[in-house]
Amino acid sequence: MRYLMLILTDPDLEAPEETPVPIEQWVEEAYGTGRAVTGDRLRPAAEATTVRRRRREVIVSDGPFAEAYELIGGFDVLECDTLDEAVELASRHPMATAGVIQLHPAWPLDL
Repeated sequence: MRYLMLILTDPDLEAPEETPVPIEQWVEEAYGTGRAVTGDRLRPAAEATTVRRRRREVIVSDGPFAEAYELIGGFDVLECDTLDEAVELASRHPMATAGVIQLHPAWPLDL
């Protein structure tokens, strides 16, 4: 099953504890075993663009639509057999300690 792993900052976190592994080791473990498929850091929220369609009109605005999106710093797409496996992999990412990780199961299109 595929999971979108969102990597978020936590503005309320005062002093993060030491991470379980350095990011380079996490990348090697996740991508080296094929459990991570793709991922990247994101540019700052100020560089984002929001696109909506309302009443047949395309509305484009600068920045994220919701304030929460300002906290997203990156993403990875995981390929794991179970949610437990995805949680274990996500829990080792340094931002699980220094920020927040969200796992969203993919809902494949039936085309």
